[in-house]
Amino acid sequence: MNKSRAVAASSPGLPSFFSSSSIPFRNSSNRLLSIFSTSAAAAAAPSPPPAKDPADIPSQLLSIISLPNWQKHHSVRKLMSDICPSHVSSLLHYNPGLPPYVALNFFNFVARKPGFRHDVRSHSLLLDILIRNKLFGVAEKVRIAMVRGCSSVDEAPSVLECLRGMKKRGTEMEFKLTVRSYNELLMMLSRFLMIDEMKKVYSEMIEDFVSPNIYTFNTMINVYCKVGNVVEADLYVSKILQAGLRPDTFTYTSLILGHCRNNDVNDAFRIFNVMQKKGCRRNAVSYTVLIHGLCEAGRVDEGIRLYKKMGEDNCIPTVRTYTVMIDALLANGRQLEAMDMLSKMKEAGCEPNVHTYTVLIDAMCKEKKMEQSRQMLDEIVEKGLIPSAATYNSLIGGYCKEGMMDVALEIFEMMKSNNCKPNERTYNELIYGFCEAKCVHKAMALLDKMLASKLTPTVITFNLLIHGQCKVGDLDSAYKLLDLMGDNSVIPDIWTYGVFVDALCKKKRVEEALALFDNLKEKGIQPNEVIYTALIDGLCKAGRVDDACSLLEKMHSEHCQPNSSTYNALIHGFYSERKTKEALQLVENMGKVGLNPTVHTYTILIKEMLKEGDFDHAHRILKHMLSLGCKPDAYTYTAFIHAYCSIGNLQEAEDMMARMSEVGVIPDSLPYTFLADAYGRLGLMDDAFTVLKRMVDNDCEPSHHTYAVLIKHLSKDKLSEENLSLTGVGVRDAAFLDVGDVWKVIDYDTALLLLDKMIKHGCSPTVNTYAKLIIGLCKVRRLTMAQGLLSHMNMKGLSPNEDILSSLLVCCCELEMYADALNLLDAMMKHGHSPTLDSFRFIVCGLYNEGNNDKAQAAFSYLLHRQYNYDEVAWKVLIDGLLKKGLINGFSELFSLMEKKGCFVHPKTYTMLIEGLDGS
Repeated sequence: MNKSRAVAASSPGLPSFFSSSSIPFRNSSNRLLSIFSTSAAAAAAPSPPPAKDPADIPSQLLSIISLPNWQKHHSVRKLMSDICPSHVSSLLHYNPGLPPYVALNFFNFVARKPGFRHDVRSHSLLLDILIRNKLFGVAEKVRIAMVRGCSSVDEAPSVLECLRGMKKRGTEMEFKLTVRSYNELLMMLSRFLMIDEMKKVYSEMIEDFVSPNIYTFNTMINVYCKVGNVVEADLYVSKILQAGLRPDTFTYTSLILGHCRNNDVNDAFRIFNVMQKKGCRRNAVSYTVLIHGLCEAGRVDEGIRLYKKMGEDNCIPTVRTYTVMIDALLANGRQLEAMDMLSKMKEAGCEPNVHTYTVLIDAMCKEKKMEQSRQMLDEIVEKGLIPSAATYNSLIGGYCKEGMMDVALEIFEMMKSNNCKPNERTYNELIYGFCEAKCVHKAMALLDKMLASKLTPTVITFNLLIHGQCKVGDLDSAYKLLDLMGDNSVIPDIWTYGVFVDALCKKKRVEEALALFDNLKEKGIQPNEVIYTALIDGLCKAGRVDDACSLLEKMHSEHCQPNSSTYNALIHGFYSERKTKEALQLVENMGKVGLNPTVHTYTILIKEMLKEGDFDHAHRILKHMLSLGCKPDAYTYTAFIHAYCSIGNLQEAEDMMARMSEVGVIPDSLPYTFLADAYGRLGLMDDAFTVLKRMVDNDCEPSHHTYAVLIKHLSKDKLSEENLSLTGVGVRDAAFLDVGDVWKVIDYDTALLLLDKMIKHGCSPTVNTYAKLIIGLCKVRRLTMAQGLLSHMNMKGLSPNEDILSSLLVCCCELEMYADALNLLDAMMKHGHSPTLDSFRFIVCGLYNEGNNDKAQAAFSYLLHRQYNYDEVAWKVLIDGLLKKGLINGFSELFSLMEKKGCFVHPKTYTMLIEGLDGS
């Protein structure tokens, strides 16, 4: 037994499957293609048909309903929980001679079961029985119930087929649609905006010599107005007049809606006034639709004036009226007026509904008032209202944007437990949050959950995932997602390619970005200003300013208008090349093309002045900026603070920090770090830690760089006191250590000194403090000291977070300490953490390298038990791990293990695996 295997076998705390493996694996790589062909066929084969309904349930039901007072029979109560629509259909299908009222009573009895809903087939079979017995009046009610019960666009064609079929069965079974049935059918189709089918049904109505009434015409008018097609709606208005009928309130209100949807509020107003002239009463809906149209057009004050005139028509504002105005006021930053409108609403005895609360929650989330948003959700529940998917989505989105993923997932679970089905937006919000937090493996896992919930990932879903992979620097996985998009019939859009161009430029792969840019026209995509700007910025940062200028000219020739970001990228590029004259000329050119310099433009200019030591000029630019109403941001003030700290003028730097606070600009960790560094260089460590205390008190999380700066100066002081020198670095140079070198030279005592000084200055170390230190040490493979700090935090009663355990795990793998890595993997799982797939890749490849195949397979098996996207597992562990390291046998074994466990990947991934195996 080799050393690694012996150590791993003795590791405590591992799941049982880490200690042995009895699963036989293929070891021959030349048999792998047969594995692929078998697996691909299995993945592509149609699913087996669902198991037939248990035969005894319909027969038992038949026996029971044949009894008198069968509803009270104890057997039917026992069967109720098992009855599904297919059982009802089987009973009716195989027993067409059932007494009609027995069949009807049973049908209605089952419908009262909570959550039960008859399908189209069971309705159709009941109708056959009723019509055969000439109970046409009852059949009409059942038919209408079937139409009204249609709940999705997918079910609507079955309803149509059923009703059309009844008209073709001959005289005995013929059951023509009445005007009421036709109207119900049209309204059902209108709900799903199935306009083409509505036109067919309307034509069939005329062919059946069923005269349309005002409800028929209004339904047709309304559906066209919903999509803004007023021209077609007007044709049906003329049909009302031809039929000798008069347009009513519903007719005119639909036309008002149509013009509003068509962004023609003036014509909507014209129709509104016509109503009064025609003597047609305007109701609350008429007013609300027009108020909403005005608000959507940005004419909020006109909408409010109209609301105040509702009393003239004896109209009382509804909850919808108030909600529309509250929403518009909030969207325009008029929070106080919105809250005043809410108060007026309550004073009028109109209670907010779920939509009102959702609007308020959404606005609060956008203002980052998460605590108040959560309280409002509780208020909804206390009032007995049921939050909608939109309500939950607003909260989930708010928490995701704040990086509070644990709470977002808590709301997600609450949503499901309250029987509110998550939709595409729910998953997209969570995917966005995980990608922003650089937990892409968790975002990818949600893709599987979406599909399992029968939701279709959209281009937005894929764009978010692609952006997430690019954000963590994994362009290969991003490209693989691009391939999956096409196979899922999702067409990449301009934003998809924009993410790739931007990511390639940030990775300094400008030539690839240019090649992708050149191919866009072949894909039928016209590059926008975002793509051009990303390329121009990438070229400038690569020192190719002339090429960037040529691209700007191309941009103009393609009639793509540059924005301020485009010019800012070039201005910065010219300054980097010390072409000050050209940079200033570009600033002047911005004005000529109708673009005003932005805060970023001015900040670039200020930074250049400060680099040259021209503080007066920099302040003049700042003053000019303010005079134009351009508010400086945190970067502007940070540029001044950095410049003053660099020359040791701490009073001016502190004054600038105070100025930031006065104008409501919140500093991030960078200006605090500059100040702490400046105090440290002057030997004023108490002042440096006072800055840290201010930082923490202002809810600003110290960065990796902040702690590195403090450690650097503590190390310098320690060396001075002991009259020692660092290896290869004198005391005089310690203050100028690169922050990356800090983690190479820090000793344990200095780390403890940092923690003690933090406590002394009133900012006790948190889990994040230890995380920054441990991660820094792990990056330079100083595992022993990192483990010492882990023990220290445990002694303080602090539990390590996912980042700490992940960094320790990767460090163990890099040092080939796989037994320790497996222990950490186990610890992460027990704490509910999801290690990154890179962590598994390190472990699996390392174990195979050492010949410890059983442990590698067990670790991979462990991975497959967790919630990971199987495609991503294949990409990162099998392709980027085993195949790239030439571990073909391991690849064959683990792929076989995936197959045995039913972890099938997308057909496109199979192709990638085969190509990787062949080296193509």
